[in-house]
Amino acid sequence: MRLLRLIPDNTTYKFMWFRTYSFPLSIVVAILSGVLFFSVGLNFGIDFKGGSLIEMKTEGPADIAAIRGKLGTLNLGDVQVQQFGDPDEVLVRMEQQDGGEQAQQLAINAVRAAFAGEVEFRRVEIVGPRVSGELAMAGSIGITVALICILFYVWFRFEWQFAVGAILTTLNDVIVTLGLFVVLQLDFTLSSIAAILTIIGYSLNDTVVVYDRIRENLRRYKKLSLTDLLDLSINETLARTTMTSVTTLIALSALYVFGGEVIQSFTLAMIFGIIIGTYSSIFLAAPMLILFNLRPGGSDKDEEKASGTDAAKTA
Repeated sequence: MRLLRLIPDNTTYKFMWFRTYSFPLSIVVAILSGVLFFSVGLNFGIDFKGGSLIEMKTEGPADIAAIRGKLGTLNLGDVQVQQFGDPDEVLVRMEQQDGGEQAQQLAINAVRAAFAGEVEFRRVEIVGPRVSGELAMAGSIGITVALICILFYVWFRFEWQFAVGAILTTLNDVIVTLGLFVVLQLDFTLSSIAAILTIIGYSLNDTVVVYDRIRENLRRYKKLSLTDLLDLSINETLARTTMTSVTTLIALSALYVFGGEVIQSFTLAMIFGIIIGTYSSIFLAAPMLILFNLRPGGSDKDEEKASGTDAAKTA
């Protein structure tokens, strides 16, 4: 039985020549993402800007358009209605009302009165601005701590060039993913923080796999130029990287199509993050080792293994 292979064995693609394009492209995209982040800003969900969340259960399949129309007559500001779970389950999100928690409670009472006897209210939650501010701070601290831990972990396992390359690559993935949230104005909620942390873990794992092979080849090929050695290492791990990314994307695509609106922003961010993480581990993480002069010198033509060279001298 033949095994499925997306990438053939013994590929010899020259990835390092693309660094003259990948570096400027990534820098421009990261800068644009940062500019959009500070100028336009994220579309914070109720978790971060406060508001109310009401989960309702209808007698039959929910008519989302009718529910949205009835809520529109209540003048509650920004109200989002979406199917949640089964066809008869509805999730209503209302923005923070002017007037504090008392005004928010009055808005909830208005929704209860409008749908009295028609639906079953299964859950009602109020997120105040103080709590939302604490959640935003906790999410920022979580991402920062994760990046710092990554820096020290890779520094401990490898050399400093690998650590700085991994942290810059991961930081690029985070910034570009935030840019996606800004451009598409996706709801940025606690699940979005979870998506970013998951992307950090995936990107780091992919980068470490490539770095580990580079470290092995650094010991085996003493006189091979760094550019050729990086190309060799990436080609040796290309099949594994591609297969892992494709299988993950298949699962995430199924979640995006069939998972409903509640997790669509989460899965879309994950899909984008997996693609960016795979790209950065090949076209950013490895070329950064050239930028940091990991191996000074080294002949471009001499590709002989050090062990072979030593054996020849001994003979």
